[in-house]
Amino acid sequence: MKGRPAQATPRNWVLHDYMQVNGGAERLVATIARGYPGMALGLAGVYPGFSGTGDLSGVDLRLLGRFPAWFPRIPQALLTFGQRVPCIEHADAVVYSGIYTPLAVSSQQRGRRIYYCNTPPRFAFDRLEQYVGQVPVPARVVLRSAIAAYRQGYIRAVGQMDVVVANSEHVRKRIAEQLQVEARVVYPAVDIDAFKWKSQGDYYLSLGRLEPNKRIDRVVQAFTRMPEKKLVVASGGSQLESLKRLAGGAANIVFVGWSRDEDLIDLIANALACIYIPLDEDFGMSAVEAMAAGKPVIGVAEGGMIETVLDRQTGILLPPDPDVERIAVAVREMTASLALSMRLPCEQRATNFTAKRFLDDLGSFVFG
Repeated sequence: MKGRPAQATPRNWVLHDYMQVNGGAERLVATIARGYPGMALGLAGVYPGFSGTGDLSGVDLRLLGRFPAWFPRIPQALLTFGQRVPCIEHADAVVYSGIYTPLAVSSQQRGRRIYYCNTPPRFAFDRLEQYVGQVPVPARVVLRSAIAAYRQGYIRAVGQMDVVVANSEHVRKRIAEQLQVEARVVYPAVDIDAFKWKSQGDYYLSLGRLEPNKRIDRVVQAFTRMPEKKLVVASGGSQLESLKRLAGGAANIVFVGWSRDEDLIDLIANALACIYIPLDEDFGMSAVEAMAAGKPVIGVAEGGMIETVLDRQTGILLPPDPDVERIAVAVREMTASLALSMRLPCEQRATNFTAKRFLDDLGSFVFG
């Protein structure tokens, strides 16, 4: 991870909760910070999952959190943005990203207030019961109360924004239902110039963090039934060890863990195709990155992926909640010749999500 030294207090800011992993939201706020003159990136913290692989070169980075390294990231973000944030008081424009930074909007006394919403916090709205159910029964009353207080503050903060921007039509509808706010849609930026077709290898690349909502377990199970097909599982996450056990040492399944940007780009560039079947994805930047490299995507017809992958043109969209057998059928269908025939449509589709288009569209709200 690289960043340039901080200097004078900037007049334009993009605030993000923290850099936890080298994911789509993290790359997006770096794009915003690089893309506009005089724009600084304010964070509560940067964590090892990002610092080992992420790139903040060319970014005016400001760490706003002042807590010891052992302090948990969520309380740190809440304390950083839930109280006075002096650096944005007289800003000309602030772009709020994440689910905790909007709480800082009351500190901003002037200038434009823009909330770029990847999703309203699922734990506070549609997945509340699922989240609360994960803690012991005695703690649930306290947790519900804490979430209710946070939700009230979040709703109040969103109401103070000059404009709310959603990263997809799917998220725009969720914002309308949950917050009763009409948002505008600006699709995220993808650095499509960084992703290029190099060759057609013999492996299928599984994208997405190794977390339950990404459903990597089903992908792994599918490949245990197809020893003739090779799977490379990119990234890391809480399920890494359990997924390795699920693979049972199968020779055709390889786990590479978190990769540096250049290594991930190379994995995509040489894959036969990519697989990404997340549950109710907000947008799905990984799918666009794969298409930019001319690689078709085996995805799922849920959430924001319907807005990115074109079924039978730039990939195969499985029905919602696909089982292991359906995934296996799609992998067998995605032959080398079919994947190659989709190369040009994939590359063309990705041009709809360039950084320039994103910065132009978002800039009309930031500076308009």
